Amino acid sequence: MDFSPSEEQRLLIEMARRFVEEELYPHERTVEETDEVPVEVAERIKQKSRELGLYAAAMPEELGGGGLDTLSMTMLDRELGRASYALHYTVYRPSNILQACVGEQREKYLLPCIRGEKVDCLAMTEPGAGSDVRGMNCRAVRDGDDFVINGTKHFISHADWADFVILMAATGEEDGPRGPRKKITTFLIDKGWPGFTIRPGYKNVSMRGYHNFILEFDDCRVPASQVLGEVDKGFDVANDWLGATRLQVAGTCLGRCDRALELATQWAVDRKQFGQPIGKFQGVSFKLADMALRLRQAELVTYEAAWKHDQGTMTDSDAAMAKLAATEALAFIADEAIQIHGGMGLMNELPLEMIWRDARLERIWEGTSEIQRHIISRGLLRPLGG
Repeated sequence: MDFSPSEEQRLLIEMARRFVEEELYPHERTVEETDEVPVEVAERIKQKSRELGLYAAAMPEELGGGGLDTLSMTMLDRELGRASYALHYTVYRPSNILQACVGEQREKYLLPCIRGEKVDCLAMTEPGAGSDVRGMNCRAVRDGDDFVINGTKHFISHADWADFVILMAATGEEDGPRGPRKKITTFLIDKGWPGFTIRPGYKNVSMRGYHNFILEFDDCRVPASQVLGEVDKGFDVANDWLGATRLQVAGTCLGRCDRALELATQWAVDRKQFGQPIGKFQGVSFKLADMALRLRQAELVTYEAAWKHDQGTMTDSDAAMAKLAATEALAFIADEAIQIHGGMGLMNELPLEMIWRDARLERIWEGTSEIQRHIISRGLLRPLGG
């Protein structure tokens, strides 16, 4: 199986690389020092990315998006992933789940997001329900033609940028193979809706400039027309449209692996100790070899999963393997790159300390490494009755 870029993909990669180097890299230090993306910088990046066709690139062409297939989008994510997360996320990618919009929802939410007029955020995680999504306590109770929502979500990324939230809430229970389990419904709720409050989230060491928030719903009444998909079928909506999200994480991690390995390799050539470049010492050269191997392994697993997604054959295990391989490769490569640089690796004159800090979050969000291993092992055991 050959994953060498086609001519079209090669041109996309080259364009995206120039965009990252010219439009994103120059602002990294400001974002790292201030923990903010300046409004004028965000607007410039957004405008430039739209001009280049990078904005909403994964959305279907007939809806006004870039129409990229999953493998091409993964290659694009790899290039964008080289830069600070807050900056590269400004090249907005609307949630695929919005393709479940129907009727007026398309005009109010889906199409404005593709045009760059609105931004969404996704709200699933709760203080007491992280990996156990069905353990959520945020509830939506039917009341005539409305739903009344009560509960709290946290760790909700970029809620400050968002115009509306894609909310998952429990709407009942059903019998499952292991006992009762909650039914989940997905809602579209505009910022500023009565009973819906957004509060600042937690300070963290990763992803400076890209913030998390706490969402509170206190007798928030929304009409049934705000349901995305079908009532009690929220997981069906998620499974249909969110499968590629883990590939996005994997792709961006590959980009940061590239950058860290390139920096470490150049340092091994330029840095002299005991009269010769440090790359001449096996203690350094073997590290570079292991880093290159881990990157190649993650690349192949990720690209195969993306290719399978385009063929309609990607399994949950394929996506889990890609996310697991790429995020853990990044953790290894970032750490080894700093070790090769020595003390300079932790100084903010270089982007390695940023890459290293940000890498820690990748093994947690969008499903922890342990959850990915659970998905993979389940795929092996269930066909055999295990």
